[in-house]
Amino acid sequence: MDPYLTNCLVIAGLSLYFEDGHDDLDDFGFDDYGTECDGIRITAFLDAGQDNLTPLGRLEKYAFSENVFNRQIVARGLLDVLREFSDNENDFISVMETVARMSEDGEPTVRAELMEQIPNIAMFLHESRPNFPAAFSRYLVPIVVRYLTDPNNQVRKTSQAALLVLLEQGLISKADMETKVCPVLLDLTEPSSDDDYKIEAVAIMCKVVTMLSKDTVEHLLLPRFCELCSDARLFQVRKVCAANFGEFCSIVGQEATEKLLMPKFFDLCSDSLWGIRKACAECFMMVSNSTSPEVRRSKLSPLFISLISDQSRWVRQAAFQSLGRFISTFANPSTTGLHFREDGALLELSTISFSLPHFSGCSLNSLNCSDISSCHTERTITHTPPNQDGRATPSPEHVSTADSEELHNFDNSHTLVPEEMHGSFTHTNSSDSPTATNNAKNTKEAEQTDENFNSFHYWRSPLPDISGELEMLKEEEPTENCNDSKSNHGKQATSDQIQKVLDCLQPHMDDPDVQAQVQVLSAALKAAQLDSPTDDSPTEPQPELQPELQTENGADSPSAESESLEVQSEIECKRINLRFQNVIPQQLLDQYLSMTDPARAQTVDTEIAKHCAFSLPGVALTLGRQNWHCLKDTYETLATDVQWKVRRTLAFSIHELAVILGDQLTAADLVPIFNGFLKDLDEVRIGVLKHLYDFLKLLHADKRREYLYQLQEFMVTDNSRNWRFRYELAEQLILIIELYSHYDVYDYLREIALTLCSDKVSEVRWISYKLVVEILQKLYACGADDLGLNFINELTVRFCHCPKWVGRQAFAFICQAVVEEDCMPMEQFSQHLLPSLLSLSSDPVANVRVLVAKALRQSVMEKAYFKDPGCACADELEETVMALQSDKDRDVRFFASLDPNKGLIDTAPLI
Repeated sequence: MDPYLTNCLVIAGLSLYFEDGHDDLDDFGFDDYGTECDGIRITAFLDAGQDNLTPLGRLEKYAFSENVFNRQIVARGLLDVLREFSDNENDFISVMETVARMSEDGEPTVRAELMEQIPNIAMFLHESRPNFPAAFSRYLVPIVVRYLTDPNNQVRKTSQAALLVLLEQGLISKADMETKVCPVLLDLTEPSSDDDYKIEAVAIMCKVVTMLSKDTVEHLLLPRFCELCSDARLFQVRKVCAANFGEFCSIVGQEATEKLLMPKFFDLCSDSLWGIRKACAECFMMVSNSTSPEVRRSKLSPLFISLISDQSRWVRQAAFQSLGRFISTFANPSTTGLHFREDGALLELSTISFSLPHFSGCSLNSLNCSDISSCHTERTITHTPPNQDGRATPSPEHVSTADSEELHNFDNSHTLVPEEMHGSFTHTNSSDSPTATNNAKNTKEAEQTDENFNSFHYWRSPLPDISGELEMLKEEEPTENCNDSKSNHGKQATSDQIQKVLDCLQPHMDDPDVQAQVQVLSAALKAAQLDSPTDDSPTEPQPELQPELQTENGADSPSAESESLEVQSEIECKRINLRFQNVIPQQLLDQYLSMTDPARAQTVDTEIAKHCAFSLPGVALTLGRQNWHCLKDTYETLATDVQWKVRRTLAFSIHELAVILGDQLTAADLVPIFNGFLKDLDEVRIGVLKHLYDFLKLLHADKRREYLYQLQEFMVTDNSRNWRFRYELAEQLILIIELYSHYDVYDYLREIALTLCSDKVSEVRWISYKLVVEILQKLYACGADDLGLNFINELTVRFCHCPKWVGRQAFAFICQAVVEEDCMPMEQFSQHLLPSLLSLSSDPVANVRVLVAKALRQSVMEKAYFKDPGCACADELEETVMALQSDKDRDVRFFASLDPNKGLIDTAPLI
């Protein structure tokens, strides 16, 4: 037995054993060996011992020892072994050949341990070996591939995990994937393959597909995947395919999805097992994103409706949870003016054609997202100062004539795929964007656009302008007397108007949007015809009224049937006006609006209202602000839901919804709900607080100022130990400072900041000191030197002369931050703050002197003002620093002597 290995086992706390006694340790697991041996070097067996063997010979000895535990140690230490022999090419080849031979070990634990080291070895070779691709492909890839078919389940699982890691790191070449890995996966998924191997192979194939190129997936894996979707023998195979269907669609693209995958998806959605149908509902959004708008509307929408009305409650539950996300795939940047980038940023696409009322139903499906970003102005809405009118809401910009002419150069063969909705929004704005748009200018530019219409701009012919007829329909009110000739004439006019609109839309019936619009108008026409006969139809003689049907004044009363029809017509018209939109299929919107129905919570999901609230910003973005009336009642219902989780979800996203709706709708419909959230539970208030700046910057200056009085209320929480609430308030106040004048900051935010600076929790105090510095910078930046001086005097009294050392320490930190941020002229700093800071250099508490030394040495003395020989306080400053350099505390001496050009050491934990 090698003495080094013996010592290793003794230190690890294991009993000694001899090679001829290894039978007693056959069941000794490698996990029981522990990680203690890591600290003493696993490769100790390579050192010279009693056997007089070379290190390579000793490696051979233990790699193929009869003792299983020895082979496990060698497998675990292979990375260190390679480091030992990587300098010599011949030794390196010998080690790699030893690894290849060890991979054929008959003990599963050795093979599993070896496979666990493969990713680490591959990374080492990639970083240190110039011939990495050849060595890795020759020695290691065959091991990974062979272990995919290993008879031991643990070895197979380890190999699958290693394969995914190697693919994520980009260490396996495309040639190896196509010639070595994919053929094995295809063999394992043959109809005649073993069931366990087949199920595992399908799962690993679905995972690796996201890391392969489109060509590889389409030519090698897609045909087999289509076959597996129809596997009639193993439902587990179909379930794995259904769960990963969206990934395949997103990889192969629209054409292959609609041609090959869509029929399989229809079969899976109607599978006899509810678990498979549930998996289809969960991936519906990804499948929809990979199809054209026509297929999405005409085929996927009815398919989704069938899932949402499935007989299985679990399927219905998954469908309702995916409903909002599926609706979001109908979002079109050309109509909403907004789209999402891959990183989740909400961008505004500003072109005049987006806001044309005549083409509100059109979509620029001929444009690719990259094309749009190349010709349209993209603006990311970040922390932006409000515009001159007090608003920070981005206003649409119109492209110039040259930009409009560039639109003619687009290839209409591209297809715009809506971006996936994200939970979080990153907003952007441009400082030079206009804040308001003149209505007359909009009208004039719209007329010019009509004259310059080009078929390249739109994927269909322009729809006729029916806005006038629709307005007349909305303004039409039911009459009180059904027998009145004027009433009949009005109803007849309503029918004529509806019929006129239908005649205008008839030539465009091939468009799905028009079909949906025609269905709604046809229902309205039918209701109007039931309510009043047409002029062409013969009128039947009215029967003579019976005495009991006459009123006291002799006037005739309408019959019960006529009254019922009139009420029904009125309700129908109101319903049409309330929910009228042509962006998404009406059935999808109706199902989404029904998610607030209490019956849904009993029959589908108790948290269905929460899912509705979570996806509401995405649905609102899809419909656009012109269709906000469809969602307004639903949003108000959710905002008053008895479940605080529902209200919390809305509170976290109300700022996102405000960006989508614009300032007018926000002020009218969101501000009252926002005010209600401010008085809600802390769990709800924190959602408002985290995005307080994002919401306030979208309001007008006068409306925004009203909230100054309510900021103090955030200091009061249901639980005083909830310090993160106060921490978040301080962070938001740092951003909010720019939204208000320096007078408002001094009168309202100053008191809150000083209160937070005295918080019991150090984290809250730390962020509050930064808030104080921002306030001081605001005052001096606005020229309010008198207010700034008053604030400095208050800081001096409160902190510099504080009886607690924590306050005096805070004063030193604030002074350093003031200098580093150039919050005030250095002349005034030397007059009003520096004397107090220097007085703390003799503070009895070392932690205070540490920050004083750090502030003076790293910040104050580095300013050009204090380096000037004419500076009155230069001598005193130099003397103070020299005194700190000879302080009795070594930390004080260190910071007083530290070279400012070196990396600064964070002293935040000292506060």
